[in-house]
Amino acid sequence: MTVPASLLLLEDDDILGRQTQRALARHGCQVHWATDLAAARRLLATLPALDAAVLDQNLGADNGLDLIAPLLARFPECRVIVLTGYGSIAAAVAATRRGARNYLTKPADANDILDALARDPGDLEALPDAPPSLQRLEWEHIQRVLDAHQGNISRAADALGIHRRTLQRRLKKRPSPKHFERD
Repeated sequence: MTVPASLLLLEDDDILGRQTQRALARHGCQVHWATDLAAARRLLATLPALDAAVLDQNLGADNGLDLIAPLLARFPECRVIVLTGYGSIAAAVAATRRGARNYLTKPADANDILDALARDPGDLEALPDAPPSLQRLEWEHIQRVLDAHQGNISRAADALGIHRRTLQRRLKKRPSPKHFERD
């Protein structure tokens, strides 16, 4: 496992940010931590070099994916991974299309992050053996439609052919990882 010398961490959760920063520092990585998109952009302008970046996708009103293009424009060799608590195939595809090397769902420890940074994006061993469960497919479809309508619940519900309140109830019942296991 290759440890990056310099890493940008974009995480809006203070506890998780501090914990991740300390864990990566114990592995010998210099971590530059920002809690929002504006602070991350200011930090990017001051850094002389950057080997890797770990970006939280959901940052309140901001989206961590919006930092990928400016980050790679300034540091083209930077390895970028996206870390999120709300993972979906559509979001992973969007992240990789923008230039992310990998996509992780929370919780992820320092070893998971370093492994994802070191892993070749074309590594087929990282793919699951079994197809996803019906619950996972439904959740990912809802996320794709919601993303296509820029998060607008009413328009996404219309596109799905369900009532807005039904969609809101389904979103509140986000399936746990156990529900994603194959039946």
